[in-house]
Amino acid sequence: MEQKMFTKKDLVALLVPLMIEQILNALMGTLDTVMVSNVSDVALSAVSLVNSINNLVIQVFSALAAGGTVVCAQYIGRKEMKRANESAGQLQMTLTAISVVLTGFCLLCYRPLLSLIFGRVDASVMEAAIRYFLITACSFPFVAVYNGSAALFRAQGNSRFPMTVSMISNVINVAGNAILIFGLHMGVTGAALSTLFARVFCAVVVTWALRDKKLAVSVKHYLHIRPDRHLIWMILLVAVPTGIENGMFQFGKLAIQSTVSLMGTTAIAAQALVAMLEEFSSMASIGICLGLVTIVGQCVGAGRVEEAKSYCMQLMKYAEIGLIISGGIIMLITFPLTSLSAMNAEGRSLCIRLMLLITVVKPFIWKWSFVPPYAMRAAGDARYCLIVSSLTMWLCRVSLCMLLVRGFGFGPLAVWIGMFSDWGLRGLIFRYRFNSGKWVHLNMVH
Repeated sequence: MEQKMFTKKDLVALLVPLMIEQILNALMGTLDTVMVSNVSDVALSAVSLVNSINNLVIQVFSALAAGGTVVCAQYIGRKEMKRANESAGQLQMTLTAISVVLTGFCLLCYRPLLSLIFGRVDASVMEAAIRYFLITACSFPFVAVYNGSAALFRAQGNSRFPMTVSMISNVINVAGNAILIFGLHMGVTGAALSTLFARVFCAVVVTWALRDKKLAVSVKHYLHIRPDRHLIWMILLVAVPTGIENGMFQFGKLAIQSTVSLMGTTAIAAQALVAMLEEFSSMASIGICLGLVTIVGQCVGAGRVEEAKSYCMQLMKYAEIGLIISGGIIMLITFPLTSLSAMNAEGRSLCIRLMLLITVVKPFIWKWSFVPPYAMRAAGDARYCLIVSSLTMWLCRVSLCMLLVRGFGFGPLAVWIGMFSDWGLRGLIFRYRFNSGKWVHLNMVH
């Protein structure tokens, strides 16, 4: 019997660091929000609103990194290491160019951009949001380069090193928050600066480490990289649909955020904390999904499609277990967390009720909605994922939320009714696509 491409030991070595890394990455934004929440509701609202934009940008970079991961992983599966190294260089060059242009745009057009997205928020919230946005926008090139470098490490099965860097980075972020927010009383400016320092550290360390000649896939001579249209095109075949899909999700969140902003500062602050906690409860399972990209990519590249399906089903079970455990832990810390924050009694009560609902419902509908798409993208089926996810998101999550809020006077509960509807419908469609087996025969590299 032919030996499997990934043993149980290989899976543990790949997945556990990824799960830890995703949790740590979520902590960077989470700790900003939690520590700023002790300043005022205005500071909390400003940070949460700007992070909705920053998350959109980060998702674009993550999509580009995912395209590079898929191409590299499939070349590794085919044992074509020269092409894997060439695709790594193209990924880093593309990420750097796009991130620099995007940062320049954000710094030049920050006020009309924030006004367009957030509408008529309180003047104090807008001014705090501007300060936080201008500083964090300077971190975009570092976020992009780190995402690309970390993805290339994962593509060759090394997820421990990016995890270690994330761990150190979070220590830097927490220490910076403590000094700048509480020691020097810099508020949102201090939170933004500590995030910037932490992201610069991540990018420099991981990118430098990627130059190591001992690695199977490395990028040694950044200044000698020249565009290769064929490799860039293959990366973009996954990156563009994935980026549009991720962007659609973030735009959907912004549309929902605009609707929530009509409910007042208490509702904005409560929804911001609930959204942060819900996202945090998914991080371990998202780490499993990221590992699935490497696993399926290498399996498909090697022509072992049945193994790709088997690993997907196996990791789906792991993701479900991760959701149940994470949800329970988050629910337990919700009570003390809301008590420690500067939120008023109405906001605390609303947070607890919403988190209880999410903890109960989420494990039943999340896994089929999220896990199979990662496997499909790794096989080259990114366009199908884009179409399905975008349609269900706009039809269910956004439209239903707006209808319930604007038409029937619902509060933040409407956000989660729309979210659950989106996850449920999307999960049914992806389950059908996965069982059909069409997605696994789309090997994209040649």
